[in-house]
Amino acid sequence: MTTQERTKLLEVNHLKQHFNVGRADEVKAVDDISFYIYEGETFGLVGESGCGKSTTGRSIIRLYDPTSGDIKFDGKDIAGIKGRANMSDFRRDVQMIYQDPYASLNPRMKVKDIIAEGIDIHKLAKTTAERDARVNELLTTVGLDASHGTRYPHEFSGGQRQRIGIARALAVEPKFIICDEPISALDVSIQAQVVNLLQELQEKENLTYLFIAHDLSMVKYISDRIGVMYFGKLVEVGSSEEIYNNGLHPYTESLLSAIPLPDPDYERTRKRIAYIPEPDDGKKRQLRDIGNQHYLYCSEDEVAFYQEKLAKKKNN
Repeated sequence: MTTQERTKLLEVNHLKQHFNVGRADEVKAVDDISFYIYEGETFGLVGESGCGKSTTGRSIIRLYDPTSGDIKFDGKDIAGIKGRANMSDFRRDVQMIYQDPYASLNPRMKVKDIIAEGIDIHKLAKTTAERDARVNELLTTVGLDASHGTRYPHEFSGGQRQRIGIARALAVEPKFIICDEPISALDVSIQAQVVNLLQELQEKENLTYLFIAHDLSMVKYISDRIGVMYFGKLVEVGSSEEIYNNGLHPYTESLLSAIPLPDPDYERTRKRIAYIPEPDDGKKRQLRDIGNQHYLYCSEDEVAFYQEKLAKKKNN
């Protein structure tokens, strides 16, 4: 299927999310970003803490009302969703997996009731037996045992709790899942298990993901395309292979230089690249295509510089 034939499930256009702090200060958590996600793909959003990644995800799911800009899901502007029934349909289609698997689970509820909460709200089971069967199926799907449904969250490890969170998100059969740093609180060995599970579920259920994280190597592993975010702005967008192998923006290069490799010789000589923000020189910088849908946050006169830089990288 060509790019032109693929359906854009999510479109974010010039999104701004600003917050007032005190009487005069304003925090520009998200400052005029635009991107889209095709149906069935994973779009990775990567950047350091405080860059606006999670705020973007929460704006998409309508936990925040955007300061300006628009967000379209399945062709419809989410700001125009009115009425309880329509909002309920949207909440069913768009789910979120949270960063802290323990804090996102009610410690007083049994696992089966946590998972079934969405089933109950949306009336997806006609009988208690049907509800229990669906919960057991979901537990099995995420690699847990059906008997785990009678336990409480504190009885599980971090990785198991995150699987419970994934099962809860899947319970309402969503089209789109926002994965808000779902592996950052887990051990490295467990991270790989959760990411592999998400990929398996994506293929099985035809899911679309926004995968938010600060680890570029892990984002590259799971994503089809990647957006690199810095202080509320997208500074580079492209395919995962292109960003990982030919990242051009100085901030992307800084993130790439921080990735360790299992090579002692390389690690002894590896040099971190410190990112120095663009000067306030009055140039109008925005995402510009330097070729093959590889976008850089730059001014018009900097496009040729980045194109030349890319050619040199590919020739080396």
